[in-house]
Amino acid sequence: MSGPPLQLRAAYSVCRHIARSAAKNFYYGFLVLPAPKRNALSAVYAFMRRADDISDDPAIPLEQRREKLSNCIVSLRRVVEGEKTDDPVLLALADSQKRYNIPLELLEKLVHGTVMDVSAEGARAIQYETFDQLYDYCYHVASVVGLVCIRIFGYRDPKAEKLAERTGVAFQLTNIIRDVREDSQLGRVYIPREDLNRFGVDAHVLSNGTAPTALRPVLAFETERAREYYRSADELLPLIEEDSQPALWTLVEIYRRLLERIAQCNYDVFSQRVRLSTAEKAAVLAKGFFRRLT
Repeated sequence: MSGPPLQLRAAYSVCRHIARSAAKNFYYGFLVLPAPKRNALSAVYAFMRRADDISDDPAIPLEQRREKLSNCIVSLRRVVEGEKTDDPVLLALADSQKRYNIPLELLEKLVHGTVMDVSAEGARAIQYETFDQLYDYCYHVASVVGLVCIRIFGYRDPKAEKLAERTGVAFQLTNIIRDVREDSQLGRVYIPREDLNRFGVDAHVLSNGTAPTALRPVLAFETERAREYYRSADELLPLIEEDSQPALWTLVEIYRRLLERIAQCNYDVFSQRVRLSTAEKAAVLAKGFFRRLT
């Protein structure tokens, strides 16, 4: 589905605005892409943002959130199959899906990943027992994003798919380590119980004031695990099309630096939200532009 050119350009403009406003780290990678690929990633992000906003909205009852997320999938499928729409996000995403031959099931999995949080919230708390269980969650909320991205980036070697999957896990582990305090306040403990047990830590420390000290060795362990997954990103980089390599490099560099910043702060993610400054991310972006030019 292509849609009228003017309407389609307007739809992509809406998606770019959403990405620019909300994608605090991801958008820096978008900027070093050729315009058509930047548009496509913006459309994917805008669709993801819609699903995430529904999933995280406490003002909407859980059952209604599940219904709205299900409707996201149904609506996308209909537009991809040719149904007309005035929804700019669906219009742009359907065009990108066809242009880059993105499997519809991957786009549907983007929504299913957010449903996992909603479903678990219905049980009042999230607690993963093993890393294998957490990996499955990371796959649905992050690796699937990577698999969509490499369709837009372009690749030929099928090895890129597993490497993109593992790169997505690295990104999500970074988010989990950074957001452990905020997630615990929502009743979400993503660090596997087996890892907590490894260091003699109970999940209750997240609410009793001893978390900064007690969790430090656990977070260091998870950081080392994330570093291993980032090595897959290094292997993935040369497998995608050259005009997209600076974008992937920029994304990976920002997230990897964020992980290392957490380590430099001795894993204190409780008294502050660890982040890179805008200037630091801009410096990474500048290096990404340089890589594109050379």
